[in-house]
Amino acid sequence: MSNKDSALSKEQQKLLKQFKKQISQPHSHAIENRSEHATNNADQPVDREAEELDLFKKALQGVKPIDHGNVADIKPKRSKKVDAQILAKRAAAEGAIESELAELSDTQAALNPVASQASLSYRIATLQYKVFEDLKAGKMRWFEAVDLHGCTVEQARAAVLQIIQMAKTENQNVIKIVHGKGPEAILKTYVNGWLRQHRDVLAFVSAPENQGGTGAVLVLLKRAEKNPKYETKK
Repeated sequence: MSNKDSALSKEQQKLLKQFKKQISQPHSHAIENRSEHATNNADQPVDREAEELDLFKKALQGVKPIDHGNVADIKPKRSKKVDAQILAKRAAAEGAIESELAELSDTQAALNPVASQASLSYRIATLQYKVFEDLKAGKMRWFEAVDLHGCTVEQARAAVLQIIQMAKTENQNVIKIVHGKGPEAILKTYVNGWLRQHRDVLAFVSAPENQGGTGAVLVLLKRAEKNPKYETKK
């Protein structure tokens, strides 16, 4: 055997010993490596979360919680529905519509009866047709509504006149009157007659189905020409 072969043999024997040593203890090194790797990975998210929490706390410095007592209770304005008998009593107490009561003829109204399911429709000749169509389609938002169910004819008349006066005072021009669909359509007949006689009524029409149908009318009124409440100050 040459010196070269002998040297190579010794080197191979050395490598073989190292290999045997490695395979005799494989698990200890692997476990240690995995444990160390897991520890390092576990530390990273904890450190990141702690850092983010710290930044969040710094961002909130000086911020005070909302005082709910100082928060305004904002609600959308809705059209109102008033009680007819209350309106009638108010009209009687104020006595402001006596002249208008005298102008409306119950006899004239009663002479033109309408059926309970009939659709009411009226407009003055000078009213634009498009405006009337918008009223008919329910596109014009009404300001006030009054329900005449349970009223006598006198109470109903006073309530109708009072709600018209209220709308004029507030410079509004659309109201809703619920007369019902009773079999004899007594109040419906009177409402139809009264509105046709009233000087401030431009048009009225039975409401769309979703607003009462033939049991109610939408009424278009003249706007007040001069209302001190709404005059612009110069």
